[in-house]
Amino acid sequence: MKHLGLSLMVAIIVSGCAAPTKYSWGQYESLIYASYDEPGKVPPEMQIEQLEKDYQKARAANKPVPPGWHAHLGYLYYQTGKMDQALQELETEKANFPESAVFMDRLIANLGKR
Repeated sequence: MKHLGLSLMVAIIVSGCAAPTKYSWGQYESLIYASYDEPGKVPPEMQIEQLEKDYQKARAANKPVPPGWHAHLGYLYYQTGKMDQALQELETEKANFPESAVFMDRLIANLGKR
């Protein structure tokens, strides 16, 4: 009986790990990691290009991008001097994840100070 209970518990844990994710992550995590691991190795323009491709794939699969995704893209647009696009992405992050509103409002307010 012990082995049955243990086997059942392992099966539940393993099946939970194999569950599909709610979000379409694309290269987001690896880009974040690379940008902090070796600053300058992955220039903002290259990250923007990859994230835009990933966004198209996510839309085609009808899956949302994860929290922070639009904020990061907004930061990349800011780095490249594209303030209108940066603002749009920060507003999108705020709309999709209302819990980020205070932080996004602060970032939006600082966009005007550049």
